Amino acid sequence: MDHQAPHAPLPPRPAEAHALAIARDLPGERILCTTRGRAQAGRTLAAERPTADVTVWFLDLFQHDLARDDIATGEPSATPAAGSARLVCAADMPAGPYDLVVLPTASGGEAELTRDLLQQALVQLRSGGWLVVSTDNPRDRWLHEQLTATGETVRVRQGAETVTYLVEKTREPAKIRDFSCEVVYRDRGRLLKALTRPGVFSHRRIDPGARHLLNAVDVAPDTRVLDIGCGPGSVGLAMAARDPTVQVRAFDSAARAVECARFGATTNGLPNLEVALEAHGNVPDPGTYDLALANPPYYADFRIAALFVEAARRSLTPGGTLLVVTKQPSWYLEQLPAEWDSVAREEVKHYHVIEAVRREGAAEITWGHGDGHRPWEPEDDEQST
Repeated sequence: MDHQAPHAPLPPRPAEAHALAIARDLPGERILCTTRGRAQAGRTLAAERPTADVTVWFLDLFQHDLARDDIATGEPSATPAAGSARLVCAADMPAGPYDLVVLPTASGGEAELTRDLLQQALVQLRSGGWLVVSTDNPRDRWLHEQLTATGETVRVRQGAETVTYLVEKTREPAKIRDFSCEVVYRDRGRLLKALTRPGVFSHRRIDPGARHLLNAVDVAPDTRVLDIGCGPGSVGLAMAARDPTVQVRAFDSAARAVECARFGATTNGLPNLEVALEAHGNVPDPGTYDLALANPPYYADFRIAALFVEAARRSLTPGGTLLVVTKQPSWYLEQLPAEWDSVAREEVKHYHVIEAVRREGAAEITWGHGDGHRPWEPEDDEQST
C-alpha cells in the first residue's frame, strides 16, 4: 500500500496567526475556533492544551475536508499524542457555552455574515468568557464599531498587517437578530418560497442568473435532474415544482445552503427534491441523470466551474444535457468542445446560457485553468460573484 509522504504544516494566514497569538495568553478549556485556512489556530490550541475541548467550526465542507486531509498528512512530530481539535461542518456554531472563541475574519468578507458570526459567538460564550476577533485590515474601523455596539469593552491589539480585538463577555446580548430571509418568487405561474441566509449565494434575493436558467429550460416528465451547487435551492425547487414525476437531486458544499434548500423542499411540499451536503460532486447512481443545471461563481479562475462541469460529466447519462448560466462564456466555449457534444450558447440580458451534451465514453477530464499549477482553495472564494 502506498502512503502519502508527510508534509510540514501550513502556517496560518496573518489574521489567524495574530488571533492565535492573543488567544494563547487567555484561559479556557472549552474553545471554539473558526479558520481562514486549515484550522491552524484550533489545532495549535488543542496541542498546547491537551485536556481542552477544542472545536473548529466550518461553514463549508470543502474547506473542512482540506483541513482534515492536511491533518492526516501532516508531520507526525507536529501532532502530539494527547490533544486534538474536533472539526465540525454545520450551518450554525455548535452549542456552547465556550470559555474562548477565536474568530479570524477577512476585510473583504460578507458584512452580514460577519455580524451573524459575532452574534453567535457572544451568545455561545459563557459569562466571563473571551472573544478574540481579528481582521487582515490593520486600519479597520467597521469591525471595531460592530463590537463596540454590543456594549462590551473592546480591547485593541494592533499588528503590522492585522488588528485583533478582545472582548470579555459580561452580559447577554440585549437583542438577537434573525439574519435569515424568506424570498417568494414565481416560476411557470406557481409561487415558491426560498430561504436565504448570510454566507449563502444570493442572500435576500433570487439571483438573476438563476432566473435566466429557469427560463431557458423545459423539463419532461420522469426526468432526473441534478442541481449542482444549489445555493438556497431556487433552481431545484422550481424544477421539482413543475412536475411531481421529475426527480431532483441538489447538492452544495455550504452547510447553510443545504439547510436553506431543505427548508424550501419542505415548505413548498416537494418530496421529489432531495438535498445533500457534498463537496466533491459525488452523487448516488452516477451516469443516470438526464439534466444537470449549474450557476457557478465567476472567481477562482474557473476552478469551481471546472469542478461543476466534471461533476456533471460523471453524473449524466450519455446524451444527457448540461446547462450552465454565466456572465463569462469564453472559458466554457473553449473547454467544453473537447469532451462534450453540441456546445451552444444563448445570450439573454448580459447572461449566457451554455448548453452541452454528454459525450458517450468521455474520458476523465483534466481542465485547463489559469497557470494550471495551483489547486483551488476555499480562500480563493473571498471575492463576490
